[in-house]
Amino acid sequence: MTSRRVIIACLCLMIASCGTSRWQDTPQTHIVRRGETLFSIAWRYDKNPTDLARWNRLGDGSLIYPGQVIRLTPTGAASSPRTAGNRAPPQRDSRPLPHIPAQPAPEWSWPTSGRINVDFRAKPGPGTGVLINGTMGQPISAAASGRVVYAGDGLIGYGKLIILKHNDTYLSAYGYNASLLVKEGEQINKGQRIASMGEGPERKPRLHFEIRRNGQPVDPRQQLPPR
Repeated sequence: MTSRRVIIACLCLMIASCGTSRWQDTPQTHIVRRGETLFSIAWRYDKNPTDLARWNRLGDGSLIYPGQVIRLTPTGAASSPRTAGNRAPPQRDSRPLPHIPAQPAPEWSWPTSGRINVDFRAKPGPGTGVLINGTMGQPISAAASGRVVYAGDGLIGYGKLIILKHNDTYLSAYGYNASLLVKEGEQINKGQRIASMGEGPERKPRLHFEIRRNGQPVDPRQQLPPR
């Protein structure tokens, strides 16, 4: 009888731990920390920032503050999420969410010279883009015109990172920079220098270049022009 109880207890612990792991892998909400933006939160969870703005009824997607609870799924999106701390929860909004149509990809250009050393989904690096070899301080340029929605080093695994929004469907990212030459909110032209190359994985000069469509990483090789 004792052995049977031990086996049952172990099974219960295994089931509980599996449930906890699954919940941790797919969180439903995120509490905003100081310095975070909607785009950095979307980047962390592979979400479309436009969707996050819709699900949380944030208008242009920029009005977030520390302690705010951001919903990461459309489930129950008709009711606005509560906030942490002593902030009063927003009123329920039952209006239907607007539909955001897909927009075409911009005409991409290469963000820097050099060959691709690490392919999409390969290591080292995050695997969500490609690593382009180069030299320290080499110019990094915008692959298409857009607006800077993130410029900083708050996302682990990317070093100093710039994210450009090209439209409601496409974003591009430039990581492992030595210096950032643009600030959030700036409108950037295609080919404009935005950063200088820094050290990537294995302490080699590299650019992490990434393109996301509706929040999901896509292979830059299939988007960039041949050269």
